[in-house]
Amino acid sequence: MTGSPLPDYRDPCGWTALLPAREPKAPARGAIRVKYAVVGAGFTGLAAARRLAQLDPDAPIALLEGMTVGEGSSARNSGFAARFDTKSGLSQKEAERAAAVNRFAAEGFAELEAAMAEGGFDCDLEETGRIVAAATQAGEAKARETLEGARAHGVPAEWLDREGLRAAIGSGYYHAGARTQAGYLLQPAKLVRGLADTLPANVRLYENTPVAAIEGSGPRRLRTSEGEITADEVIFATNAAIKHFGFWRDRLVAIYTYAAFTEPMRAEDAATLGRPAWGVLPAHRLGSTLRRVGHDRLMVRSLYAYERTLDSDAVRAALTDRLHRRFPQLAHVKLDHVWGGTTALTMNGSPRWGRIAPGLSASAGCNGAGIVKGTVLGKRLAEMIVTGDPQEALQRAYGQADWIAPEPFRTIGFHAVSALERRKAGAEM
Repeated sequence: MTGSPLPDYRDPCGWTALLPAREPKAPARGAIRVKYAVVGAGFTGLAAARRLAQLDPDAPIALLEGMTVGEGSSARNSGFAARFDTKSGLSQKEAERAAAVNRFAAEGFAELEAAMAEGGFDCDLEETGRIVAAATQAGEAKARETLEGARAHGVPAEWLDREGLRAAIGSGYYHAGARTQAGYLLQPAKLVRGLADTLPANVRLYENTPVAAIEGSGPRRLRTSEGEITADEVIFATNAAIKHFGFWRDRLVAIYTYAAFTEPMRAEDAATLGRPAWGVLPAHRLGSTLRRVGHDRLMVRSLYAYERTLDSDAVRAALTDRLHRRFPQLAHVKLDHVWGGTTALTMNGSPRWGRIAPGLSASAGCNGAGIVKGTVLGKRLAEMIVTGDPQEALQRAYGQADWIAPEPFRTIGFHAVSALERRKAGAEM
């Protein structure tokens, strides 16, 4: 193993910066013996640790987070979540698989709701629906697919023309879009913190404890800078960082993406932003995501980098340009917090999930949809380990990640596809 398993985050998470200060848990020190060790305290690892504790309440469980809770990848996303997805134009087989995925998504969403209710915390969860907005003809076709898919699932939806979008979000940039009721907005750092600070009593959280190496074959030993954790069962919930330990290198790639908040706006500027709460998803996967945050800020998320981070000043300039093109009336408004986050992508959009070897399991590859998907995958991984249920229905629904070509073909292919997709995206970026 070379380098660090931690992402190269050069700027603090904006979502965490909006919250009060929190005292992190102490790092792991000395020799620690547990039955279960979970590596990674993002949505997947938190769900796995919580479910292990529910199923085996007398077992000691260690949850190891390489960073401070709220600064990792799970807190650095856009804060969109849904109980289910709406798709159109599917074959019968595809529709059956989509229905199964939706059932698991509903389970993951319910798990988060139950954790919030039991722990007595909130994450500013709000059912706002979502808008797929289009700035190109190709994008408009994608938005119409969203509209048709929502209606086919019985989800209320409406078509918005340019003026309808201007009224909804305060921007005349887009030609048209589809607004559906299927969608929630939340504060991801607040959710991660709440989950981490209300874990069952038999789960011990260790922060700022990156795992340097895993050794042995049963029980396994996790070496850190200040300690060694020995466990009968180890779960890796580190997404693409699992490659650092030699696993699944031919299934996952790490992608950095970037987001920013505006500075708090004056009341007269905030009054131009349409509805009190809204979220916009792009009609092309390389497009820009937008949402209103509170009453006086906007968030913009865009840009992708393969396996490396981008220069912070270049990111700020690019995100400023994307924001001001959409909201020229806010040309005087500056960006406040700018930050990066990573996600793990797979060739076919399916996660890599399950046993690696006896006593060693993992879940990785949420493909940018980790809040709900990561929660249910972590929960079900714990159930597989404790009960022996192979979770065949889940594996049929989500599938398994396809093989990815080795380097240098992987990098060459990524940049070639990215260049093509950027041309296709055009004004959606």
